[in-house]
Amino acid sequence: EVQLVESGGGLVQPGGSLRLSCAASGFTFSSYTMRWVRQAPGKGREWVSSINSNGAGTSYADSVKGRFTISRDNAKNTLYLQMNSLKPEDTAVYYCARIDMIPSSQGTQVTVSS
Repeated sequence: EVQLVESGGGLVQPGGSLRLSCAASGFTFSSYTMRWVRQAPGKGREWVSSINSNGAGTSYADSVKGRFTISRDNAKNTLYLQMNSLKPEDTAVYYCARIDMIPSSQGTQVTVSS
């Protein structure tokens, strides 16, 4: 059974930073492209970033480009999202997902507010 558990969210002031983690199990993590998506209150899910299986290729939504960095540690079966220069509009529940699956985990709440 595929399991993804996000952590690292919280309340942060504008301009602050957070590092999200996603612990994966139940599948061969190193074989899959992974992604982060987010859902803000009252809005649909938005793709944030993707990383290929070996970590050599990454892509970002324009809204986060230059501020967020996706990475992975295949030895630890863990996906990361480093978020810097956070803005109030980054407030959302953040989910990790395998590229071929719809996000179905609990997610982690990120709130950017002064």
